[in-house]
Amino acid sequence: MDTTSGTLDEALERLHTTGPEINGYLSNHGPMAVEALVRHGQARTVHRWVDHYATKLEDLPSARTRITDANWQEALGDARRVTDWTTYMARQVAERPWRAVLAEWWPRLLPGIAGAATHPVIRVGHAVRILLDDGEEAPRIAEFAHALGYWAARHTALPLTVRPTGAASPADALAALPAIADQQGGLLHGLAQLPGTEGWLAAAESVATPQDPDAARTQLTALVQAAVHRYLDYGHGEGVMLVHAATAPNAVLRTLPVLPRELWAPSLGAAWAASAAITSVYSPEAALPRLRAGTLTPDEVFERAAAHGDEHAIKLTDTALDVASWAPAGDDRALSAALRSLELIPPFH
Repeated sequence: MDTTSGTLDEALERLHTTGPEINGYLSNHGPMAVEALVRHGQARTVHRWVDHYATKLEDLPSARTRITDANWQEALGDARRVTDWTTYMARQVAERPWRAVLAEWWPRLLPGIAGAATHPVIRVGHAVRILLDDGEEAPRIAEFAHALGYWAARHTALPLTVRPTGAASPADALAALPAIADQQGGLLHGLAQLPGTEGWLAAAESVATPQDPDAARTQLTALVQAAVHRYLDYGHGEGVMLVHAATAPNAVLRTLPVLPRELWAPSLGAAWAASAAITSVYSPEAALPRLRAGTLTPDEVFERAAAHGDEHAIKLTDTALDVASWAPAGDDRALSAALRSLELIPPFH
């Protein structure tokens, strides 16, 4: 990752003057997108992209009441307190190593992985990747605090608990999930239907239970791959929202190396439940005709995503490139899924 020019840090500092949401419910994807752009050789496009993207962002919300170690539980999931939460997390990482803060807060936040359509955990995953791969400069630590604070403010549990007890692979389990009856509303409307969707819990719990932390990591990797591949065929159910069925578990996967091993299996469980829920809320009945990346390289696919400009397409392509890198001979389906997102999601103008 080329950070010698400070492009990433400058972009993060600019974005940290803005709020984490737009219109009270749309997430600010700026920090996640610029991290992906810089990582994949598109640093030269970052400031122009931020100039454009910032026109729709909002100022930081006003602070309300100080959050402390004694009263944080009463503020958990209160989106009005997002600036209070960011300030609190900034104090935490100023006083202790960020890894220690993450180890403490991850199990507290994990049950609320569905909050804000999983954007907070995705933002945490990008922040952790920066810190692990590129160093702990102040703007990057600040981004980690912003991401954790956003998650705490938007902490939202799924309406039912998924306890996997089966033997199915993530790909087979995703394919077996029934769709909800009414797909016309938003995500919360869809999630509320899951308890009443016949066969949903049984299908969700059919996925295999990992026997140890390493098996959990392997299964989480398989989930990310399966969700990316499924987007190629079924992403048209909702081109934007189905991105998160892949990018949320990948954010968790990126975070595993800095988590205590005893948290790996619960992390897989939460990521699976969130991905399964999003899949059922938006999946269409029929698959699209197959699309192939052909002779395009991963770098060329990402260059197309950067030119397209939409933040969701950039993030899905970033995850698709991860999946492609796991296969010795590459993964045409993963790269094709990235190209599919460029068809399904309107370009950023």
